[in-house]
Amino acid sequence: MPSSKNLVIVESPSKAKTIEKYLGRNYHVIASLGHVRDLPKSQMGVDIDHDYQPKYISIRGKGPVIKDLKKEAKKAKRVYLAADPDREGEAIAWHVSHLLGLDVEGKNRVVFNEITKDTVKQAFKSPRSIDMNLVDAQQARRILDRLVGYSISPILWAKVKKGLSAGRVQSIALKLVIERENSIKKFVPEEYWTIESVFKHNRNKFSANFYGLNHKKLALKNNDKVQEILGQIDKNADFDVEKVTKKERKRFPAAPFTTSSLQQEANRKLNFKTRKTMMIAQQLYEGINLGRKEGTVGLITYMRTDSKRISKVAQTEASKFIHEEYGEPFAAVKMRKDKNQEGAQDAHEAIRPSSIYRTPKSLKEILTRDQYRLYDLIWSRFAASQMTPAVFDTMAVDITQNKVMFRANGSKMKFEGYRKVYQSTSESSKKDNILPDLNEGDKVKLQSNDPAQHFTQPPARYTEASLVKALEENGVGRPSTYAPTIDTIQRRYYVKLNGKSFEPTELGGIVDNLIQEYFPDIVNVDFTANLEDELDHIEDGKEDWVQVVDRYYKPFEKELKSAEDTIEKVQIKDEPAGIDCDICGAPMVIKLGRYGKFYACSRFPDCRNTKPIVKEIGVTCPKCQKGQVIERKSKKNRIFYGCSRYPECDFVSWDKPIGRNCPKDQHYLVEKKVKGGRQVVCPNGDYKEDVQK
Repeated sequence: MPSSKNLVIVESPSKAKTIEKYLGRNYHVIASLGHVRDLPKSQMGVDIDHDYQPKYISIRGKGPVIKDLKKEAKKAKRVYLAADPDREGEAIAWHVSHLLGLDVEGKNRVVFNEITKDTVKQAFKSPRSIDMNLVDAQQARRILDRLVGYSISPILWAKVKKGLSAGRVQSIALKLVIERENSIKKFVPEEYWTIESVFKHNRNKFSANFYGLNHKKLALKNNDKVQEILGQIDKNADFDVEKVTKKERKRFPAAPFTTSSLQQEANRKLNFKTRKTMMIAQQLYEGINLGRKEGTVGLITYMRTDSKRISKVAQTEASKFIHEEYGEPFAAVKMRKDKNQEGAQDAHEAIRPSSIYRTPKSLKEILTRDQYRLYDLIWSRFAASQMTPAVFDTMAVDITQNKVMFRANGSKMKFEGYRKVYQSTSESSKKDNILPDLNEGDKVKLQSNDPAQHFTQPPARYTEASLVKALEENGVGRPSTYAPTIDTIQRRYYVKLNGKSFEPTELGGIVDNLIQEYFPDIVNVDFTANLEDELDHIEDGKEDWVQVVDRYYKPFEKELKSAEDTIEKVQIKDEPAGIDCDICGAPMVIKLGRYGKFYACSRFPDCRNTKPIVKEIGVTCPKCQKGQVIERKSKKNRIFYGCSRYPECDFVSWDKPIGRNCPKDQHYLVEKKVKGGRQVVCPNGDYKEDVQK
């Protein structure tokens, strides 16, 4: 007998819990726990000869979930599908409707950008049919990724080693990391010099930098030129203040977060990996229990978006809050309209708090530490985006003597504006530089010159933040793909993290060389970016998904046949380790495994002795005085230090022991990273030595 209740199907239990509270007793909300159908893992699952038709099967282990969905749907008055409001969510809704035998054209799809009571209730007043354009766009991506991955991976297994994979976006990400590494290796430093000088006006001292000769900018390329300039200066004579330029400069706030900018800023400010950022953002979106008064509430809008757009309702509420909290001078006069990046889909708003009145401070005791930190970042960035610019008084001063010009730049904040609540990572280190009140015609005295030699630096290695930015700027991938892409190239050991920076591994170099040589389109940035545009066209109903897949697969198929015939087996040679096996006495070798290099017995498989490669730091263990302190890595790839005699000796330290003892209590000293360099400290007390710059 049919139930009097309506059934609502979402992806996650926490989302189900939140929505059921809003909808009331006439609705029963359950979770599909993500996808219920997918292409099979054991085979290609795509019929290339018949318009690339996919062979979907129920995901292994989802039997009980599917059974429960069917049971609840059978007795429900009506079924609603409320998966996330994007391509993937639309595809999940479509797969669920297929399993339950629902009419695809029926009005059973409900979408909302934020999980709040009013928004959810409003969404259920106007359900729509499943958008097959969205489904087809997701289907085309999934099928193309399967065709590429399941075609190249077996070649890599046969020609290089088992367990490898290749994909459209991950191959581009790997290529970017390797190209950057090659640029670093080829980089030739160039010498240049600066002269920073201290001047005095009345009792006020200030610094200025050498600018040039005869009012023209001059680069100092060597010490000879520096000495020539210094020789031209009369230290006993005054310098003339030749030009003073005073301006009022406004600095405008950054736009609210998109998925990409959130991942970048969370990586820089909070040291979050992209996967962690998205996981916590999902929790904030799906709902947090705020107690009896409000219950479970979604704290932010949908976190997969490339739009900077903000709804008028949210802007109005933000303006009211800013007027109340900070005063009229801080509230933006005009409604802000930020320009989206070229190619942005603009399907959802930017990431913002569902209500600006839920301040981070009011939620600090409720959220976990990581939830609080990410929510604070999102809330602050949004609030700042709706505020007035910061205003600075700037001053540029040109000082001359004997045709030698120095320039001093000063700035002083006149009005905080948006900086009252938020500063980006690029702004937070900048401080006021206040110059004395100088006027044209004033005389200043030279106090000292400080010439310094410098060398140009190579480009920096990619961090997670800068790699996400590079992928976005190249139009490769979409907001939902950045985190899994970066995760994949690390799990395959194509790249490794050294501190916060990515370095390609030997294995990554081998795979990249093969793909660049035999599958050039896969690592062609323009090719992959154009495909993303084509997927957008499918979503807009302008392209047929089968034709798009065919257009991209046909040339790839030719490359595939050529590669199978011509790629030779890559021999990853074992390196002599210089030590003998402590089980059978045979020489040990260094092998390349899935997780990096390791020691193995040369008699493998007869002798299966293996050992991790450890890095000694030249310090005797301060605890047992027998073993050596070695560098190790935690499961999260963080470096720590331990005794080589572990488990007999359990000495561990996050900071690097230096082999000296504290002069106060004889406890071992360690080297610690601090802002501006490193510092030697005693973990047991307050002893410190100067920062090593």
